[in-house]
Amino acid sequence: MPPYRYPTNNFTYVSSCVKYMIFLLNFIFWLFGGLLIGIGFYAFVDKWQATGLIKLETFYDIVLNLSLVMIIAGGIVFVVSLAGCLGALRENTCLLKFYSLCLLIFFLCEMAIAITAFVFPHKVNAVLEESFTDKIITTYRDDPDLQNLIDFAQQEFHCCGLSNDGYLDWGKNEYFNCSSPSVEKCGVPYSCCINATDISSGLVNIMCGYHIQQQSVAAASKKIWTSGCIDIVRVWAERNLYVIAGIALGAAISQLFVIYLAKTLEGQIDLQKSSWS
Repeated sequence: MPPYRYPTNNFTYVSSCVKYMIFLLNFIFWLFGGLLIGIGFYAFVDKWQATGLIKLETFYDIVLNLSLVMIIAGGIVFVVSLAGCLGALRENTCLLKFYSLCLLIFFLCEMAIAITAFVFPHKVNAVLEESFTDKIITTYRDDPDLQNLIDFAQQEFHCCGLSNDGYLDWGKNEYFNCSSPSVEKCGVPYSCCINATDISSGLVNIMCGYHIQQQSVAAASKKIWTSGCIDIVRVWAERNLYVIAGIALGAAISQLFVIYLAKTLEGQIDLQKSSWS
């Protein structure tokens, strides 16, 4: 009969696999958060030097300032992932509880947004139009980052403007308004044009949308996209519903798995502490 082996002092209930899996995942997101902060800060400073003034008076000024959004999002990711890294590495249950609570809050917010958008798509569509159309259109020329984003969206989704008014939304912008002294009056951005790039020269014709607002929808549709982007994006999302749902489900399962790992490690640490007392 083999002799009985007593447990050694090196025995631990804490799984190294769980511990370092949480650390590695959060270390990657910690680096990603730092990168977002760096890029956002660089863009913010560059915009400050170029314009000399950044308006941050209302909620919309913050939400529509892409560089500031990157800084805030990067800061949140940086802090939460740092808590996960240190909590796992130092086996600190307080940090792990904070980390898992943050992940749970993120998960519940994401689910609430997804369910609301799925159950009330037209209501969400109307709220977005009422809340953001005027602000985005009027600040098009004021924020270079926002301008580039709008141009990219209009070109990719083949749309013009935001609301159901479509290309006529651009009449709310001081540069494209028909009463404007600008050469762009009664026009739309070049990103609304169906063929903005000249095939022979490869150059972008920035004047392709001039005086389009004076034309009927039928006439304008031969030169530009006339539908608003919010409705076009909603239709695109409905057509790709299963793909979007699959991605959302994968993200949700991943978050729940990481929360499970964090709570498992937390329980193992508590069990290890109880064995010492």
